[in-house]
Amino acid sequence: MREILQQPATWLITAKQASALLVDLKHFTDGVAAVILTGSGSSEYAGDCSRPMLQRRLAITVQVTGSGTILTDGIDLLAPERPALMISFARSGDSPESVAALLKVSEADTAVRQLVITCNANGQLAAKAKMDANVHAVVLDDRTNDRSLVMTSSFTNMVLTAMSLGWSANPSEFISFAEQLSQTAERLLDDAFQRLPKIARLPFHRAFYLADASAFGAARESALKMTEMTAGRVMTTSETYLGLRHGPMSAIDPNTLVVCFLSSEPVRRAYEIDLISELNAKKLGLRKILVGANIPQDLLNDGDLAFEDNGFVAAGDDGCSLLHVLIGQVLAFYRCMHEGLKPDAPSATGVISRVVQKFRLHGISTAG
Repeated sequence: MREILQQPATWLITAKQASALLVDLKHFTDGVAAVILTGSGSSEYAGDCSRPMLQRRLAITVQVTGSGTILTDGIDLLAPERPALMISFARSGDSPESVAALLKVSEADTAVRQLVITCNANGQLAAKAKMDANVHAVVLDDRTNDRSLVMTSSFTNMVLTAMSLGWSANPSEFISFAEQLSQTAERLLDDAFQRLPKIARLPFHRAFYLADASAFGAARESALKMTEMTAGRVMTTSETYLGLRHGPMSAIDPNTLVVCFLSSEPVRRAYEIDLISELNAKKLGLRKILVGANIPQDLLNDGDLAFEDNGFVAAGDDGCSLLHVLIGQVLAFYRCMHEGLKPDAPSATGVISRVVQKFRLHGISTAG
């Protein structure tokens, strides 16, 4: 709970740190023709959340490729433009595939510069940056290094740090953006902790998280939070609104919770409203949670919840993932409690751990 609640305050700390680093990083990021965002699990989804903002503000190719994909396919599937910047997200910096992916790309292509965003000053990735001039590490405040099994504040603070690269020409504007996000987050968390406990106790065994492309990273991350924090007792799916009709809608049964992350852009919103109206007409799902600004009340059935704030408009669709994912975190936290599990260590049998356990690596000469 502490790590979830500290996010608005830590975002302000991270924003000041990141804006100060923009000048130092300028020589490292100037002239890049493509950005590759990588990580595993939540760290990959951090890339999904960062990509829309960076794509729009940098106006160059921005690609998300999981660390595991880099291990299996090398650089073959990476954006071909050079020089490129690869940004590795890593809470601990000790996950086997995160370290190995960095090594594999370093071996294969020296025209790919490496930037690590991590929460752990003592991790292997942070150590690598001290030994390799082509690797730079941004180590966030130790408070962001979540001690719980699941990532919450680590996730959002790493996303915010990556987003800062879109403001390299105007760091003060980035500070204002982060301050506005923080204020909205305070309101959302206060509302979520008051109203989500009741819906988290309902008898749903599935949860669907819907979002358009701009917020799809938040949908993926929120779905993962629910899976992790319930030890898989609630099975989850993330899908786009238009993608839902192509098969996945058939899995929304009377015991399914549907979480809808809404866009503020008129065309996207129109498609979202049509899909939600269709769910209502077909009487699909147990309850809905709608998250966004200016939510039409006629989309809500009895028992549905709306988390509404004009801060979503101010943040823009590219910045809203950080706000959407807060609802996913709190919902998963309370469902974990309802299942009788421990929020800081929900995997009672140790099937998953805070840092992925060491496994055999292939095709990397410097990995030992």
